[in-house]
Amino acid sequence: MPTALWVAAMTEPARAELDVAKLKVSIQTSVEADYPKLEELYKDIHAHPELAFQEIKTAAKLAREMRALGFEVTEKVGKTGLVAIYKNGEGPTILVRTELDALPMEEKTGLAYASRDKADWNGQETFVDHSCGHDIHMASWVGTAKTLVGLKDQWRGTLMFIAQPAEEPVTGARAMLDDGLFTRFKKPDFGFGLHDGPQAYGTLNYRTGVGSSNSDSLDVTFHGRGGHGATPQRTIDPVMIAARFIVDVQSVISREKDPTEFGVFSIGAIQGGTAHNIIPDQVMLRGTIRTFKPEVRAKLLAGIERTAKAAADMAGAPAPDIKFTEGGKAIMNDAAVVERAVHVLKGAFGDKIAIAPPVMASEDFSEFINAGVPSMFFTIGVYEPERVAAANAGTGPPLPANHSPQFAPVAKPTIETGVLAMTLAVLSAFDKNAK
Repeated sequence: MPTALWVAAMTEPARAELDVAKLKVSIQTSVEADYPKLEELYKDIHAHPELAFQEIKTAAKLAREMRALGFEVTEKVGKTGLVAIYKNGEGPTILVRTELDALPMEEKTGLAYASRDKADWNGQETFVDHSCGHDIHMASWVGTAKTLVGLKDQWRGTLMFIAQPAEEPVTGARAMLDDGLFTRFKKPDFGFGLHDGPQAYGTLNYRTGVGSSNSDSLDVTFHGRGGHGATPQRTIDPVMIAARFIVDVQSVISREKDPTEFGVFSIGAIQGGTAHNIIPDQVMLRGTIRTFKPEVRAKLLAGIERTAKAAADMAGAPAPDIKFTEGGKAIMNDAAVVERAVHVLKGAFGDKIAIAPPVMASEDFSEFINAGVPSMFFTIGVYEPERVAAANAGTGPPLPANHSPQFAPVAKPTIETGVLAMTLAVLSAFDKNAK
């Protein structure tokens, strides 16, 4: 159902359409002038990434940038997040989100500004890398804020720019909400978020409705009876139980789930044993379950639990310890928000904007949507069009995707695309609802 604000806007006198061609030139001119500073910020953030809820220096850098633009900035919202507010008369409040955190992995891009920083991760020192592209998002976020302030004669309302911690473990959005994001500050009328990915730079993909997946994590420990590898008859082998489970559980996907519905279960870790000739007394598995629909999610979780118990029972082993942890929810893009934004974006991107399938990964931008903010989440490309075309045709090497240690966006055109797309998306919401 459309929101009350949309309904009210529909009954107001018609306004002239945004002059997208003119705005595109203005935005591109602004970004070109600001780009050296945006690139400096981007490279600094890329070279010095921080993990979830450790993004103290990163948040401070963004806070300085936003205060310099005239935003009222509140830090430490949801531990390390920040909220930047810019008021420009009466009108809707528009949320624009970026993420702050990086990943616990070593960068292998060979870039001159590659990260060599390390941090504590679950009690161990590890390399840290912005291999998901959040550094691009932050530079685009700052560039969009600067551009919108420069175009403040084109809109009326309030900008609510939030820098969210801990997107990777999909806990940061909830932390900000639990810290009073929409009670300490006015709840926004609309929201926008973007993500980069291994497509051609200068392109933009979007969806109406489902945009990403639900995510759940599984931790299961199979118990057995340890012993000598030469006398397996005296043991109950949890390695065999785990192996049987890994194979059998895929029948839940292939035989119990409707093949027309999305659902995938992947094992990401298996740990057990210490030596060649010792059968261990337990084996631990970790996995991820991704779905779009709640009924499919329920079916998979039930089937996975039943299969784990059956694998142990077949071996005469004790019942396994099974723990499901709920992660991010599926993003649901609002039809009205998307329709208006795409109407404007097509004027700037032409045939470089397209509808894309839902993203199989999860994203906690959904928390803001589920809290009642009609929103649009879209993606932009990061690689040279020729390189993408060659990879798609099989005549070039595969493209490193997000979370790859080789993930290296081409910074300038990607950031420029992010600023152009996000600025126009925000203006589309202001324009539709201007008083």
